[in-house]
Amino acid sequence: MSRNSLIYILTTLLRMMTLLVAISIVTFMLVMSSPIDPIDAYVGSESNISQEQRDNVAEYWGLNKAPAERYLIWAGNLLEGDMGTSITYRLPVSQVIAERFKASCILMGVAWVLSGLLGFIMGILAGVNKGRKLDRVLKTFCLTLSSAPTFWVGLLILMVFAVNLKWFPIGLAAPIGKLASDVTIWERIHHLILPAFTLSIIGVSNIALHTRQKIIDVLESDYVLFAKARGESTFSIVKRHGLRNIMLPAITLQFASFSELFGGSVLAEQVFSYPGLGNAVTQAGLKGDVPLFLGIALWSALFVFVGNFLANIIYGIVDPQIREGNAHG
Repeated sequence: MSRNSLIYILTTLLRMMTLLVAISIVTFMLVMSSPIDPIDAYVGSESNISQEQRDNVAEYWGLNKAPAERYLIWAGNLLEGDMGTSITYRLPVSQVIAERFKASCILMGVAWVLSGLLGFIMGILAGVNKGRKLDRVLKTFCLTLSSAPTFWVGLLILMVFAVNLKWFPIGLAAPIGKLASDVTIWERIHHLILPAFTLSIIGVSNIALHTRQKIIDVLESDYVLFAKARGESTFSIVKRHGLRNIMLPAITLQFASFSELFGGSVLAEQVFSYPGLGNAVTQAGLKGDVPLFLGIALWSALFVFVGNFLANIIYGIVDPQIREGNAHG
């Protein structure tokens, strides 16, 4: 491993650690400022328990300590590999995240691939047909999607395809009342289609509009005009000159969309009652579950950071000039 590569890796790890510490502090302060009382959320706001019982609950979960002390205790346990226990699920936070991330990872992975492919193809089609009917239709579609809230789009899709047409189940990740071992792969896919479709079409517009503009810039460049003068077809021009120039910006946007994808999954999972991390973080926020909220916040930040790190690696694969530049930098 070269010296430059080692410096880059160490710098990246330092940035990641700094980011995680900052996010944990900000997240903890936001949860502490929430008007939700975790004791009321734990026992139920209508529950008539004595003050002594409330004090026992607070002592059991460490809620009677000062905020700064609670954070330092949590941070110390985290360094030892203990993310704490979820007040909501009464399970270790690491276990809750591991179980929920499996479902969210499948949902976000499918939506991420679909949004990237559809957005890239739509952007090329719109750019090649600039000013024509297809371009106007695709551009209007993308602008409408970019201004539409994920929650509203999810409800609309749910009403049309699940309630009215009854083509898909209303929610959940598997049929109700069926053991997990008895659920078939086709049943899981059937329950996955609507939330994945909802999440994917939200991310299509950014990729499509950006790719459209990039392909237009390429097609209007001097070397492409010269290629057209030589009689080269549009397909050949896009394939030989356009793809590499528009692929890097598309990859940048796609990997940068990890944070938006995670945020969108929170709303999509709520609409479709999908048992993933998004659903868990909503429950943690509503019940003042500090350990779970902090754990998911750190995990999502790590998820986004790794995505951006992978993008830098893929740049070198897609464009060898970048790889050579890094090697001699």
